[in-house]
Amino acid sequence: MKKMISWNVNGLRACVGKGFLEYFNQADADIFCIQESKLQEGQIELTLPGYWQYWNYAEKKGYSGTAIFTKEKPLSVFYGLGIEEHDHEGRVITAEFEEYYVVTCYTPNSQEGLKRLAYRMVWEEAFIAYLQKLEQRKPVIFCGDLNVAHKEIDLKNPANNRKNAGFTDEERQKFTELMEAGFIDTWRYFNPDRTGVYSWWSYRFSARAKNAGWRIDYFCVSGALKDRLVNAAIHTEVQGSDHCPVELIIQ
Repeated sequence: MKKMISWNVNGLRACVGKGFLEYFNQADADIFCIQESKLQEGQIELTLPGYWQYWNYAEKKGYSGTAIFTKEKPLSVFYGLGIEEHDHEGRVITAEFEEYYVVTCYTPNSQEGLKRLAYRMVWEEAFIAYLQKLEQRKPVIFCGDLNVAHKEIDLKNPANNRKNAGFTDEERQKFTELMEAGFIDTWRYFNPDRTGVYSWWSYRFSARAKNAGWRIDYFCVSGALKDRLVNAAIHTEVQGSDHCPVELIIQ
């Protein structure tokens, strides 16, 4: 059994001050992925005994960034999508293991006024193509803050958010295309109709206290891994970021 955790920490240095290491040690995951580290190389010394560390930094300071911490040394690790226009923001790391790839991803936000939606659509096309290319070699597990609530049951106020970043028809359609390409949204696989469980809450309007949230953090797997899925969880009790960790257990 392998336990995997993914967490958008919304600034790792801030999160370390709010209990990141305590949670990390208690979780004892085989693979722990983070997004939005907001770091440059050398800005933090993270001592994680027993883990290999792999970091991808954005060129812009204090922005984006991802990391993978893994107990088992990967066969190979690569950074980005291998496409110049998408690889300046530290958004993707791929670790290759014997039986599958693990990809951590921080999908670009379409932003206020959807000013980045057009770029986001180009990114989505590239990301799906990237995953499918990996799948030609072995199955894929990808996780992270994908910046989309797929269905109306994935956020508290769908009606008011129809044209907002993260819940536009365009973004939701791209997620549908991922599922149609044979990937499985693991939490929804185990909880097909469950409502009221989210992974992100705005820092404004006491959203977390009211549970006015969105489920935008995912573990998705290739269909080939379906029979190996054991459990998926969303750890809404864990504080330290405006997102909470999500988990996958796989055989």
